Amino acid sequence: MIMILFGPPGCGKGTQASLIAKNKNYIHLSTGDMLREAVKNKTETGIKAASIMEQGKLVSDDVVINIIKERIEEKDCEHGVILDGFPRTLSQAKELDNMLLENNMNVDLVIEFAVNDEILLSRIEGRFSCSECGSGYNDDTKMPLKEGICDECGSSNFIRRKDDNRETASKRLESYNRETLPLLPYYKDKEILFSINGLANIEKVTNKIMSLI
Repeated sequence: MIMILFGPPGCGKGTQASLIAKNKNYIHLSTGDMLREAVKNKTETGIKAASIMEQGKLVSDDVVINIIKERIEEKDCEHGVILDGFPRTLSQAKELDNMLLENNMNVDLVIEFAVNDEILLSRIEGRFSCSECGSGYNDDTKMPLKEGICDECGSSNFIRRKDDNRETASKRLESYNRETLPLLPYYKDKEILFSINGLANIEKVTNKIMSLI
């Protein structure tokens, strides 16, 4: 199973990817994490990427595609993978399809997290996390069960990202709407695109994704 999650920052796709990955024994692949891992492990593509980044340049699509290829060929990905944060453009989607086809694979499921922009911005403003274990919370949708105490590790230290403000979040949302939304018709034509309410409660969203899988 190869699935892609689409949605603007703050829509909950990261939370859902973690839940689904744990439930189905899939591997949650974030392109940023994969890039850092490839550089750290000094893979062939990682060495190339490190050289590009040292020059202050953006890593090209073909390098990112090769990093994905290297990663999904590893044994722990045999049950399935969830791609989060890639592809972002139509050209990347086509390159991804070509790479998968060469390896007798294909994208099986694409899920769009549909949101109301104004509600999403309010949700982003309310985000905070445990500084010890990284567990995420929200003023409106997910407060710790015991006030001031992390559900997962018991820490009382919480942090808020400086960029979780309306101005920055609005710019990220505009970028997503401009660059990534045009990808949806591409996957709709392949009849593998499904849209879900990204602002529903976490359990409902998880159950919907599980039913689609």
